[in-house]
Amino acid sequence: MNYSNQCYEIAVTQLFGFGPIKTRQLIEEVVDIKKIFTLSVADLSNLTGINVAVLKKMEREAALIWSKSICKEISKKGINTIFYTDSRYPRRLKQCADAPLLLYVKGEVDFNDSKYVAIVGTRDASEYGKKICQELVASFVGSNIIVVSGLAYGIDIAVHRACVQHKIPTIAVLAHGLEMIYPSEHHKVATEMLKNGALLSEFPPFTNPDRENFPMRNRIVAGMCDATIIVESKNKGGSLITADLANDYNKDVFAFPGNVYNENSEGCNRLIASNKAHLIQNGKDFLTKMGWNSKVKSPTQKTIFPELSKEEMQVVDLIQRNPEINIDGIAMTLKLPISKLSVYLFQLEMNGILRPIPGNKCQLL
Repeated sequence: MNYSNQCYEIAVTQLFGFGPIKTRQLIEEVVDIKKIFTLSVADLSNLTGINVAVLKKMEREAALIWSKSICKEISKKGINTIFYTDSRYPRRLKQCADAPLLLYVKGEVDFNDSKYVAIVGTRDASEYGKKICQELVASFVGSNIIVVSGLAYGIDIAVHRACVQHKIPTIAVLAHGLEMIYPSEHHKVATEMLKNGALLSEFPPFTNPDRENFPMRNRIVAGMCDATIIVESKNKGGSLITADLANDYNKDVFAFPGNVYNENSEGCNRLIASNKAHLIQNGKDFLTKMGWNSKVKSPTQKTIFPELSKEEMQVVDLIQRNPEINIDGIAMTLKLPISKLSVYLFQLEMNGILRPIPGNKCQLL
């Protein structure tokens, strides 16, 4: 039977005994994903070094037959797939060790656009939290920001609705197959989102919104974004899991403080108190801390820094040309050891020329 490349990509996510990390290693060894299904077990073992006994348990044929039926279903439903080797795959998410191999997508969005922000919170949102969502999203107009959330009750749906209202692209990461919408009450909003956004899931069609799927969903929300904002959260909940994941991925986390007597503020206040989140009070605070509302100096202004060394001037020039570049990017571009670059950055900061900002970046003053 002939299989498309998409079928092979779907099938490889269903190999028995192989999770995302182990499967990525397998693909790196074989290069051509088709070989995983067409080579004999002995040849595959020789090529990859994986024990024959392990390979025999992969159930390759069953995975291919199943993938064929999924290919037909997603074609009917207008669902696309993005494999992790595809240039369209979210580059931020790809940097996470536990990133899914395959994403199912509805809608048209550039997952590698310049600014991605997750906004999440409690399912039991107060009017205070809903107002924050509305004002926060409104402050993003004109900032080239794409907003990610989970289409759940409470803060999530308030965020998506505000994005639709203000025509800001928004993506919902779902904990089930894309042939359905859960909760069903949010179907209308989800449909509106597709005009300027997308629905995304790692789960194939006919996957139910089971409890264990939601923490898995949260790692995608955190991983595909530059920053995560918690609007309201109780002392336990999915939004705190998302915040912890974002911190684990070295992403920036922000939280709105709240009434110390209100249980909906307990989680945010604790994140701030434990230095797991930056305190913000509005969208302007967030944009400033991320360095996303700054005016870039004109290259002609470099003449006001005649006292800089050749290396320091190179750093300044690079940041002027690429204000979104992080410190690792500067070191790589200028071929400087981090130890030397740190000295130059410290001198520039002491001279009032730049300052460090969240995201492991620097902003010219």
